[in-house]
Amino acid sequence: MDWIEAVRPVITILQLSERELLLFAAFWFLIGAMDDVAVDLCWIWLRLTKRACAGFISREAAEAPLTGRAAVFIAAWQEEQVIGHTIHHALSVWKQDEFILYVGCYRNDPATISAAMAGAGSDPRVRVVIHHKAGPTTKADCLNRLYTALCDDERRYGYRFKSIVLHDSEDMVHPAELAVIDGAMTDAEFVQLPVWPEPQPRSPWVGGHYSDEFTESHAKSLVVRNALGAAIPAAGVACGFSRDIIARIAGLRHAEGVPGPFASDCLTEDYELGVLVRREGGRSRFLRARDADGQLVATRAYFPSRLEDAVRQKTRWIHGIAFQGWDRLGWDQGFADFWMALRDRRGPLTAFVLGMGYVLLVVEGVLGIFRLVGWNSQVAISPSLRIMLLLCFASFLWRAIVRFVFTAREYGMTEGLRAVLRIPVSNIITIMAGRRALVRYIKTLRGEAITWDKTRHDVHPAHVSSPTGSTR
Repeated sequence: MDWIEAVRPVITILQLSERELLLFAAFWFLIGAMDDVAVDLCWIWLRLTKRACAGFISREAAEAPLTGRAAVFIAAWQEEQVIGHTIHHALSVWKQDEFILYVGCYRNDPATISAAMAGAGSDPRVRVVIHHKAGPTTKADCLNRLYTALCDDERRYGYRFKSIVLHDSEDMVHPAELAVIDGAMTDAEFVQLPVWPEPQPRSPWVGGHYSDEFTESHAKSLVVRNALGAAIPAAGVACGFSRDIIARIAGLRHAEGVPGPFASDCLTEDYELGVLVRREGGRSRFLRARDADGQLVATRAYFPSRLEDAVRQKTRWIHGIAFQGWDRLGWDQGFADFWMALRDRRGPLTAFVLGMGYVLLVVEGVLGIFRLVGWNSQVAISPSLRIMLLLCFASFLWRAIVRFVFTAREYGMTEGLRAVLRIPVSNIITIMAGRRALVRYIKTLRGEAITWDKTRHDVHPAHVSSPTGSTR
């Protein structure tokens, strides 16, 4: 056909691209698959040996007085829609008196200040701390202001806190959380509890994909990490630190000119703080526990429901963990820590490989159209490449099964099936966030200041009548 000859140069280029993309994607997909399967096998072994089972806390233990004072830090900027609900709910479900909720606000954010004060009412367990700087600065800077307020209180009243717990403005805390963290502080300096993304009927795809990722991470990956003795990254939510380890890290920061333990020039100061605990000789633990009703002791929250918000949030995570983490933390020498650091920082590479995978799909689609209308040439696939492609397909099926199992276990069969269908959504968000993170990182290398690029929250989980978590 004459038209075939006319487009032959285009077809040749597409064929060459097809072959190279097949090799590139197959190789890196297999590398990622081996990494994920290794974690899966570790988890299966832990499960078979009864070391991956959740603990239990009775209702009496959950409501018992704490063995030491706890300070709960919440940094808030333009959170007037949710902060009052967060404070009110925490005060209503935490029965203990041995804690103070420190809420950090900015002097140019009167709406959030008013909402925080309304949520606190006259309860003496809340202290609203107003930052002397205009917001937003960074979340770490706001947390450091709360740490300064805590130190002032300790000097003023002559007592010392036992632990410091971190939360976000939109969190719905679990009644047993403080008790679980307080008990674990007897033999650990840092404790991380699970995060449980709340299902969102109005955003089953973008908002729902967080359920899949957090469930697999906080029911499998962190369990394996804990068993291997690797550093546990702090999620900035439902995580508790001993007062002594925070003071030690604050001393290191002070030598760098930072007025507190949180790195004000880091986008993921919570992640970095968790890693530093291990480097300072502290013990870290990831704990899964069920309460008397069989519910997981976890913090519930609504995650971004719009694509733009989800991309912005994941951009911050990839930028802070992968790019800044490499610059600021370097690489640990132990095998487990090195392996887990590689997993944490593979976000940009994952985004690039996924992007090339979707480019390959487009190329295959165009070549498929040419084949349908008369062009019958096929790409030559070597036996080794054929085996790699078969392994990639098998690994995808395995990944889909794993995602279904973990999501269905916590959220039910319907969400488990949706988790498989949401895999492309998760991939697209990762690709977009990876590109934006690289651009942001390059800008910071050129001198652009880091700001608190936060996600706004308009709905709080406390509006939901009852938890929907699994009882298994």
